[in-house]
Amino acid sequence: MSDSPSDDLPHILLCNDDGIAAPGIQALAEALDPLGTLSVVAPESEQSAVGHAITVRDPVRAHEVEFSTSSGPVPAWAVTGTPTDSVKLACHELLDTRPDLVVSGINHGPNTAVNVLYSGTVSAATEASILGIDAVAVSLCDWSSDDFAVAGRWTRRIVRLVLRAGLPEGTLLNVNVPALPADEISGLAVTRQARSRWEEGFDTRTDPADRRYYWLAGTFVDLDDGQETDTTAIDRGYVSVTPLQHDLTAYDALDALRDWGWSEDDSEPDET
Repeated sequence: MSDSPSDDLPHILLCNDDGIAAPGIQALAEALDPLGTLSVVAPESEQSAVGHAITVRDPVRAHEVEFSTSSGPVPAWAVTGTPTDSVKLACHELLDTRPDLVVSGINHGPNTAVNVLYSGTVSAATEASILGIDAVAVSLCDWSSDDFAVAGRWTRRIVRLVLRAGLPEGTLLNVNVPALPADEISGLAVTRQARSRWEEGFDTRTDPADRRYYWLAGTFVDLDDGQETDTTAIDRGYVSVTPLQHDLTAYDALDALRDWGWSEDDSEPDET
């Protein structure tokens, strides 16, 4: 694609949390190159599990890097901050035109269930949604495979639909693709986020100077037996597409809380 966005093609910004040199974002660029004019703004190093962190007490720097697809060079910047920093900086400073769509990924490893809260990949897409830009986060559900071709083809299919129809305001899509050959993918399922948690602990160790340090370890626990969840879809071989929102209000709890009688007695409890 051309070095500057075209009026005739949608402008697609690519980001990730695995770093601008990761194979997943290269595969993403190759997959989406036919659909629009691409720009890439991503962390210069891995920023996995940073969530929606932003840099506020240190400067954020960006420098142009070489990045290309099979059709030619793509404008690209490596950012010293987080995925969220990258999207903010791209939209406010680095790009000449506002992107029509932000796609974050392709992440190495799943971002299902509670993991969306920790994911820098999902947070980059969330930041775009906060800025009023349609966004998609994509993950390959495997930590060892470097074959992102199937995930790329499914992403292209999903992005084509998003560009055509648009997303509801305040909504982004979280896509998880099973690490399976193309002919073993069962199809696509629109899912909800599964209820889950991590059962965690710390491995306590000492360094050569006899100073104690801790190494986080944990086991993912799926607490949801529903058939329409993201984790279930992946287990059944489906590409999971989950609509997410940055409004975290627990609407089902509003009425219950309003019935607590907040204004009936403003005095402190009797201490006697």
